Amino acid sequence: MNSEDATKNVAGGAQETGAAGQNDLEAMLAAAKPGAGPVTAGAAPAVDAAGQRCGLIAIVGKPNVGKSTLMNALVGQKISITSRKAQTTRHRITGIRTREATQFVFVDTPGFQTKHSTALNKSLNKTVMGAIGDVDLILFVVEAGSFTLADAKVLSLFKPGIPTVLIANKLDEVHRRAELAPWLKGMQERHPFAEFVPMSAKNKGDIERLFGICAKYLPEQPWFYGEDELTDRSERFLASETVREKLFRFTGDELPYTSTVVIDKMDEEPSKTHKRFIRVAATIVVERDGHKAMVIGEKGERLKRISTEARQEMERLMDAKVFLEVWVKVRSGWADDEARVRSFGYE
Repeated sequence: MNSEDATKNVAGGAQETGAAGQNDLEAMLAAAKPGAGPVTAGAAPAVDAAGQRCGLIAIVGKPNVGKSTLMNALVGQKISITSRKAQTTRHRITGIRTREATQFVFVDTPGFQTKHSTALNKSLNKTVMGAIGDVDLILFVVEAGSFTLADAKVLSLFKPGIPTVLIANKLDEVHRRAELAPWLKGMQERHPFAEFVPMSAKNKGDIERLFGICAKYLPEQPWFYGEDELTDRSERFLASETVREKLFRFTGDELPYTSTVVIDKMDEEPSKTHKRFIRVAATIVVERDGHKAMVIGEKGERLKRISTEARQEMERLMDAKVFLEVWVKVRSGWADDEARVRSFGYE
């Protein structure tokens, strides 16, 4: 045969409605447009178009707030997997976008875990901590109008001295915009955010505006990567992430997020009919026999669908013809075993 936990709570406090609340919101939105100053004090220096700018930008937040979707939109191509399932991103994934004289190096991080202290979750949280301590700018992603205990936990990790932009994501899902104004004011009291950006990661205009905002905070220095590079991750890593995304998409909430994917073999072979031909062997690792049966599905149909869609996406990502074989194996308790967590590619 030929992949984020969030309870939405609207922040408390006085609710402004009507024209006054809407006017406050419009003023905040206007302040976030390209060329406008930050909502709060402390504007970054203007971009010098004559010289190169480059810097690291961490995309941080609790699970399932849209970090990977935002990363893919900023890079202009899918490099970070997305799913409705909790904790899709497990690694520090770097996405690169070069525009004119500025190179943006985005770091997509796992959602910070607060529920379970397994070896896997400890590894994921270590990745988050490492990312936010060594960047030029933090994009703190929350759902517009919401602030939960999980959001507060992430916010408490930020070190002083690193500019932080509040990304109020999923603005398209907020129906009473006037209620956002008091929420934004409340967020400003929680942390000295450099700027507030209410937006939707699916809106191209919002993404364009965000580039203009981020550029101001990046230092003048040579680019880290080539102009056309999109990620520092290998094709082998992207192959495992692609299979894992399809796994989670087609199993939904039935399958625990501790399931993972290991690439056993990946070889590029000569081909008379294709520019590139890549042979991939992958193993889906689950914790129970019942999970294995769930992944395979009736008469193998679910595993076939996972494999087919993963192969098609790999072909688009790698610009190659791909032959993909996928197996399913049971490894009980792997997420609690530090040695096995490391052997499966987690730090």
